[in-house]
Amino acid sequence: MRGGTGGGISAMRQAVGSSRLADDEEILTKPFDNRVIARLFRYVRPHKKMAIVAAVTMLLYTAALVAAPWLVAIGIEQIQDGDGGSLNRTVIIFISVALGGWAAQYIHLRAMARVTQGILYTLRDDMFRHLHRLSMTFHDRNEIGRVMSRVQNDILNLQEFLSTAILGIADILALGGILVAMFLMEPRLAAATLSVVPVLFIGLYFWQAHARMAFIRVRQAIALVNADLQESISGVRVVQSLNRQDRNFSNFDDLNEAHLQRNLEAGRLSALILPKVETLMATALTIVVIFGGNLVLGGTLEVAVLVAFALYIQRFFDPIRNLTMQYTEMQRAMASGVRIFEVLDTKADIVDAPDAVDLTDVKGEITFVRVSHHYTPDVQVLHDINLRVRPGETVALVGQTGAGKTTITSLIARLYDISGGTILVDGHDVRSVTASSLRARMSMVLQDPFLFSMSVRDNIRYGRPEATDEEIERAARLVGAHDFITALEKGYDTVLQERGGNLSVGQRQLVSYARAIVRDPAILILDEATANIDTQTEVLIQNALAQLLKGRTSVVIAHRLSTIRNADQIVVLEGGRIVESGPHEALMEQGGVYHRLYTMNYQLESNGAARVD
Repeated sequence: MRGGTGGGISAMRQAVGSSRLADDEEILTKPFDNRVIARLFRYVRPHKKMAIVAAVTMLLYTAALVAAPWLVAIGIEQIQDGDGGSLNRTVIIFISVALGGWAAQYIHLRAMARVTQGILYTLRDDMFRHLHRLSMTFHDRNEIGRVMSRVQNDILNLQEFLSTAILGIADILALGGILVAMFLMEPRLAAATLSVVPVLFIGLYFWQAHARMAFIRVRQAIALVNADLQESISGVRVVQSLNRQDRNFSNFDDLNEAHLQRNLEAGRLSALILPKVETLMATALTIVVIFGGNLVLGGTLEVAVLVAFALYIQRFFDPIRNLTMQYTEMQRAMASGVRIFEVLDTKADIVDAPDAVDLTDVKGEITFVRVSHHYTPDVQVLHDINLRVRPGETVALVGQTGAGKTTITSLIARLYDISGGTILVDGHDVRSVTASSLRARMSMVLQDPFLFSMSVRDNIRYGRPEATDEEIERAARLVGAHDFITALEKGYDTVLQERGGNLSVGQRQLVSYARAIVRDPAILILDEATANIDTQTEVLIQNALAQLLKGRTSVVIAHRLSTIRNADQIVVLEGGRIVESGPHEALMEQGGVYHRLYTMNYQLESNGAARVD
């Protein structure tokens, strides 16, 4: 019979709502976002002691940086006075301050590394856990590439930001300390130095407006490049089979060229600001030398102070230069922070009720009472479904694509919450029991088997880690997988490639089938589980099922005639409604929808086709 994954899932994938992440290029942020910083500070609390060490050593390092020119001025005055004893003491103090500053900087960088890596570790952990708690609705509405970008690229951007942001704080402190030192040493020269600052900030203000849009365009361009790359690589078989390589290369080249031009534009803007800072620093130094030189000639200023100011000017503009260079990283990090917290703030659709209880001693009775469901309000997938599956009974769901078969199996496992009606398992509303206890006694085998990059043995025990080797082998024998597994290079210890790429499709299906069986489920859901298995392999499975399904409730979406004929009850779906139900013989006698589907499928199998596609 025709598979049912198409219509309901297609409608669901078109859904939009709170679980749909904003496009990366839609997130426009300021270089400094108070909300992101406030959220990040919460992650500092577990590392409070180390953060205090980092803060104290940063202050000590900044103090050493500010003190150095002042000590140089004192030393020059002592040279002019011929006071060798005091000069020696000043040299010792200067060396001690320099060594202390270096030690403080070293401790500061080590402490900040532990704090920042601790923050990133917790963020990654929180993201991973939260993504596993989010409902299927979220994962259906968001592309894998976009979700992976949040976990990997955005965390990396934050890592770069945290590394540079701390240096930025040190630069700001140094800037403040230098200003205080200059005004305490000589207010007139300090005022002369600051005369160029308004010009600098006016230039930065206008530059920032242009640079912000340039960096946004870079992000938009790379988003298009990544999207095209992901789509082309994912569909590489189709690309090659339709000989689209040259056309796709041309399209990608256009997108890549646009990204190049956006980066060059951003690079040109970045290149404008540093020469401006250097020019203003040279201007400030010239002003101080001319103005301060006249004061020295007039006898109202010591040469030592003029030399100290020359050193302070360099130190004054170094933090400004560094902060300017960090602008891009800050804006990118703020946008990444917004994206990360958008994921963490996404609420799961499927949550346990406050008074939910664990479901124990599951017998396997499933009852649908006037169940309706939609993925989007304007597309109703199920209409008024009434169905009872008795413990130990095998029910086959049949119908054309989009009839709602896969939706029914997903609702039983509560991968989605129903829009209306009630689903009972052993008389308990599935919304009144914990989701973990409900799924603990269920196993699902899907049409597209997903295997993990681990050994065959670990793949089979994936849903039941405590399963023994004997239980794993027994499950494999039941589904006829034991022989091909032992023929592998390392048998059950053979490590599978990504998604089980070193196994055939049928072999992957058998392993996933054994994985379901080893859990000893009370309820077994087979979603087109034999669609990709040859007839000989299916015979092995059918023989195993004859013994396995005794005492278990099973809901089967099947194309094979043997599976359908052997079912205790056949439910025929059409347009999201149950139009017929009953055993095979009774439905054939009715001569209705089931008779037509069965006859068509029988003719195809007689001609060598395995199913209707």
